[in-house]
Amino acid sequence: MKQKIVLPLLFIAGIFPRISVAQQPSSMTLSQAVNIALEKNPQRKAALAEHHAALAEVKEARSGFFPRISFTESAMRGNDPVFAFGTRLREGRFTASDFALNRLNNPTPIGDFSSRFSGQWTIFDSFSSQLNLRRTRWMEQAAQLDLDRAGQQTIYAVIEAYYNVLLAKKQAQLSEETVHTAEAVMQQSQSRVDAGTAVEADALSAKVLLAERQQELIRARNNVALEKAQFNTVLGVDADTPVEFGDSLTEHSLDIPALKTLEEQAFKHRPDLLGVAALTSAQRTGVSLAKASFGPRLNAIGSWQTDTVNFAGNGGNNWVAGAELQIDLFTGGAKLAHLQHEKAMQERAEAIKTGAEDNVRLELRRAYYSFDSARQSLDVARATVSQSDEALRMMRDRYESGLATITELLHTEDAARQSRTTYWEAVCRYSTSYAAMEFAAGTLNASSPVVTQ
Repeated sequence: MKQKIVLPLLFIAGIFPRISVAQQPSSMTLSQAVNIALEKNPQRKAALAEHHAALAEVKEARSGFFPRISFTESAMRGNDPVFAFGTRLREGRFTASDFALNRLNNPTPIGDFSSRFSGQWTIFDSFSSQLNLRRTRWMEQAAQLDLDRAGQQTIYAVIEAYYNVLLAKKQAQLSEETVHTAEAVMQQSQSRVDAGTAVEADALSAKVLLAERQQELIRARNNVALEKAQFNTVLGVDADTPVEFGDSLTEHSLDIPALKTLEEQAFKHRPDLLGVAALTSAQRTGVSLAKASFGPRLNAIGSWQTDTVNFAGNGGNNWVAGAELQIDLFTGGAKLAHLQHEKAMQERAEAIKTGAEDNVRLELRRAYYSFDSARQSLDVARATVSQSDEALRMMRDRYESGLATITELLHTEDAARQSRTTYWEAVCRYSTSYAAMEFAAGTLNASSPVVTQ
């Protein structure tokens, strides 16, 4: 009896630790987050599906070089004179009596079971098949480059969301510290009021400050929850998935290359720019394909057919083979209009390519100067923090000694809080702007310094 009780208890004891472990949020680094997003992000999945579709189109275009073979099985019955005459011939049942005029004009109903293999092979189509294959390959290359750019966009979105969470957590931590500071100021002010060395207005001002800091803490904590939901959305997981971060917001040393070097990298590596060039080449091939449609087509055709009076009976069989030359003499101007359309689309593609190159130059300069600004702002913010902390320490001493008012103390405390907030915002912007610069240059990947450091 004891064994029957102990076994279920052991089973339950083995299950509950697993449940508790499964519910604990996992610790995640930025590199791990990037790898997860590259697998689960919906936008990248959509780009991957488009690439698969482009690969399928290449296979479809390649199939134009092979013959088409089909099989047809049919069962028919009727007394149409032409049908009856031809059916008897194909089934091998025609006799001299079938030449009687009455039987020719009014034949008895006849049935026919026909099995037919037919084939067609395009021997020459004015190089349309080759040009179509070339165009689909350009399209597939463009789709691959779009997939690469979607991956870079996903990485940048993860970096931005990751650092936004770290910043939100740091801001919440600062809010908690300022709440403690406001509580200490309030207690100190109340003690001085009780001792008669300060007026009641000092204590009221301190209480107002504490209420403001508590409200800021509430907003900061809610912002952390919101940024985590945004981060999970970028990863492609449920917004309520609990995730803990293995990193904290810290400064990183990142090298800034020359603007000219970045521009050379962008025109060499940026996937969307290379994709526009591939689409332009595809459209240029489309013009050649439209011209080829004016040329002749030579096809080889053939068929083999059996005809029987019933499904399992004996009958006749025949075959036909030959070649056909097709030349479109008049199509109502459709082919000429199609050619004009393709030429217009080529001009459009060339204009888009030129515009894309100009936009890349502008985006790169914007990202470069934004990172340079973030770098210099970080240097200023770092020095300001130490200065404001020292000013706050001195003002507290003056207030305790009765040499400063509560207004001066609160003003100095607010400046110190703002300087720390500005510093951590600068730290966050420094890393995200570096990622934006690499994204603009087309070099952002899972091994970039901003991801791995």
